[in-house]
Amino acid sequence: MIVTLIIVCEIGFWVLLAAGLVARYLLRMPRTGMALLLCEPLLEVVLLMVTALDLKNGADPSWKHGLAALYIGYTVGHGHRTVKWLDGHAAHRIGGAPRPAGPPRYGMARARHEGSVWLGTLVAAAVATGLLQLAMWYVDDPSRTTSLESWQYTAWRAAGIHGLIALTYAIWPKKAPRPEGARGTARPATTNPRTNDEPGTRTTERSA
Repeated sequence: MIVTLIIVCEIGFWVLLAAGLVARYLLRMPRTGMALLLCEPLLEVVLLMVTALDLKNGADPSWKHGLAALYIGYTVGHGHRTVKWLDGHAAHRIGGAPRPAGPPRYGMARARHEGSVWLGTLVAAAVATGLLQLAMWYVDDPSRTTSLESWQYTAWRAAGIHGLIALTYAIWPKKAPRPEGARGTARPATTNPRTNDEPGTRTTERSA
């Protein structure tokens, strides 16, 4: 049931997002669109409540509950960024707004961008760890919560790997391609031939 609910929440996330953007830009109903977008956090609340009830009814903590915690953490850490990115593109394609600027591609600006994305992953790992810890305290039986503890390690392992990838952009920043004509080779200097008007080259007229 938990896995099915996760799938339903994931589908519901994109359905509400699409409906909100269509209402906001295509149907010119910004309040309705905003209301639909604000309904998205309710999906995570429902998932959290059902997970807690499942544990309260005597279900053994398993990978399903760990996956639910990671899903909620990911939504908290990266959901706002996803909605903002799609909203900008919908405003451009449907609402006629200017094309949103993409993330920087080179140098330390790209490193800072990757670092901010990694902070979202840290938030996701922290939220997931907190929810899993609450579930472990709720069950209050270490022999039954081993799977939940392993999901905590999974969350921070993913955050660590993402952090190392983001760090590479700061250690080895990607350089912008050099423009054409700036290859570092100087052109050979050209010498103009002297004309008859230059000093020292005038010819004397032949006397009649």
